[in-house]
This record gives sequence, structure tokens and C-alpha cells, in this order.
Amino acid sequence: MDKINVDHMLAIEEPFIKVQSAPLEQLKRTVRQSQRQVERDTLQASTSLKNLIKGGDSVATDNAADTLEEVVGRLKALRRKLEEAKQEEALLIQRSKQRAADLHELSEFESSTQPEFQRWCRARLDRVLIDYMLRSGNVDTAHKLAVSGGLEHFADTSLFALVMSTERELREQHSCLGALQWCAENRGALRKIQSSLEFELRLQEFIEMIRASRTPEAIVYAKKHLTLWSDTQLPRIQRAMTLLAFSPDTRCPPYKSMFDETRWSQLALEFRSVIFQLFNLPAQPLLHLLLQTGLSALKTPACISDDSTEHNRNCPVCQIETLGRLAKDLPLSHHVHSNLVCRITGERMNEDNPPMRLPNGYVYSFNALTDMAKLGDRVKCPRTGQAFAFADAKKLFIS
Repeated sequence: MDKINVDHMLAIEEPFIKVQSAPLEQLKRTVRQSQRQVERDTLQASTSLKNLIKGGDSVATDNAADTLEEVVGRLKALRRKLEEAKQEEALLIQRSKQRAADLHELSEFESSTQPEFQRWCRARLDRVLIDYMLRSGNVDTAHKLAVSGGLEHFADTSLFALVMSTERELREQHSCLGALQWCAENRGALRKIQSSLEFELRLQEFIEMIRASRTPEAIVYAKKHLTLWSDTQLPRIQRAMTLLAFSPDTRCPPYKSMFDETRWSQLALEFRSVIFQLFNLPAQPLLHLLLQTGLSALKTPACISDDSTEHNRNCPVCQIETLGRLAKDLPLSHHVHSNLVCRITGERMNEDNPPMRLPNGYVYSFNALTDMAKLGDRVKCPRTGQAFAFADAKKLFIS
């Protein structure tokens, strides 16, 4: 009974395995950025030196010295950037190794009663909570929990800090600058997943120019940025250009929605969705996924009944204002054998605590009715309020 089913545990850990690849995705991007930086700076330095050599004796000494100084300065800056990138790459590699080692450790446990396995489970709960807090914007709290538990390698703090700051910029400041800069740095990756995030951001900037009555500037902006997407977004570009004929307070449905301020919130959600997709992060928090795994095994037709009297106070799925929301879209659990649970005590009814039927037809456990009868040898049905003698309750036998 205490043996660990590693395959089942790994199935539950699948979302974490996806999260584990986040440092690797960051590593790939860091390497590509470093490579582009090297190619760009070495090309500029090489071009400057070739021009200097081609000029020969005709180049003034002062100009030659300035050119060489500029090349040396550029190469020193490149070296500094590469050293910083090297440190970041080493950190990302170390984090990936630590995450892989944590999963490998699971295969070494033989029993769920081992103290090491209990420690591993507590650490797993902490990293799930860290993921949830990071997604909720509580970056500082998540960092403190990670440090206290030695789980810094599981906390993608910098990534979520970027998400939060960019979302705040979109929602509160109504600015696309940070999001557009991120799109420029990751344009190749966005093209691979066929994301239109950059177009949506450019479109929003175009809309804001029209809202501010900067029509000539909006037309120039559209020619420079929106027309680049004409192969895939032509109908939307045409509709956007039609906005020039409408005022921001228009009631015409297609264009009213484009002027709607809620587009900023939609952009923030889309930015989060795209960055999660690029870094292989689940759309839902790991905490929700794990809770839903357990809730799906508890959900019964009674849990979703409109009659609140059918709900069990000890059933988490029946708590419609809390965990019941997470279970709303989950399928009903499949039970080969039914379990009877007392509505009063929440205890399971079996041969040691048999079901007892009251004259009004409602059934409760023997222990619940016994405790109630201690006050006067009478029991009261909590559903109807009717009172009966304890002796009138009949023991049921479920076949």
C-alpha cells in the first residue's frame, strides 16, 4: 500500500515538466541574442577597419586614432556583454540541472512513508505555491518562500516580473512600448508560433493616434507598421483604416469595439498567453491543475444539483463559492462502488456505522442519530425539522 507509483506521480508532474523547460527556452534565447550581438558588433568593427585600411595614407592621424578608439570601445562593450551572458547561461544551465535532479529523485523512493519522500512532497507543495504566487503578482512573497525553502532554482522570478510589469504598463499606463520591445527581441520565435501579438500592439497604437486626433501621424504609422502584415491581416487593416472616418464616440458596432478601452486588458491577457506559450508554461497555475486532479475524483451528480440540500458540507466540490468553481467544468467521477456518506457528520456509512432510515424516508448514520438521541431519546431530521423517537429509526442493509 505504501509503494509509490512513479508513473502516476510523473503523470501528475507533467505540467511541472513543461515548466522545467522554461530555463532551457531562456537559455536558447540568450545564446541567440549573444550570437546576433557578436555578428553585429564584429561586422561593424570589421567594416570600420577595412575602410581605415582602404583609406591608407590619405586618412588623417586623428581620424584614424578616433576610428581605432571607437572599434576598441565597441569590442570592449561586446566583451562585457558576453561575460554577462555567460553568467546568465551558467545560471540557467544550473537551474535546469537542479530541476531534472528533483524529478530523478522521485524514482529513488521506495515507500511513501520514507522521510525523504515526505520532504520531497513538502518541497513540491512549496514550488506549486511559488508558481501560483508568481502568476498572481505576488513576486516578493514567492521569492521569500523560494529562498526559505532553498527553491530559488524553481522560481522563474525574472520571467514573471517581466510579465507583471508589461501587463501593468498595458492596463494602467496604456502604453505598448515595453511589449513592442519584447516582440522585437523575440520576433523569430513569435513568427514560428504564428503569433499576431505585435500586429495587435501596432493596431492599438494606431487607434490611440486616431483617438488623439493625430490623423496625419496615424496614416504614416499605418504605412510603416500595419502594411507589413497585409498578407495575413488585410481585412483587419482595411477596417482599421476605416476608423479614420469615425470619431471615438461612434456607436457603429464594428468600430465602437475597436475604440473600447477594454482592448488594453485583452492585450495584457494576450501578452501573457503568448509568453507562456513561448516558455512552455501551462495556461493555468499548477495549483489549479493539481486541485482539479483531486476534485475530479470527488465530483458526483449531487455536487451539481440545484437543490442545495443534496450538497455535502464536507465535500469540497459542493462548496460552490470556492473549490466548486475549479470543479465546474470537470467531468463526473466514475465510481464502480457507491459510498454512503452521512449528511450530518460527513462520516462514511458502513457495517460499523450503518445507515438508519427515519419514518420520513431520510437516511442518516447510526453514530449521528445516537449522538442526537443522547439529549432525550429523540432525533430531529435536519432537512424537514420533524422529530422522531430513536426507536423509530430502522437499520438499512445495502445490497
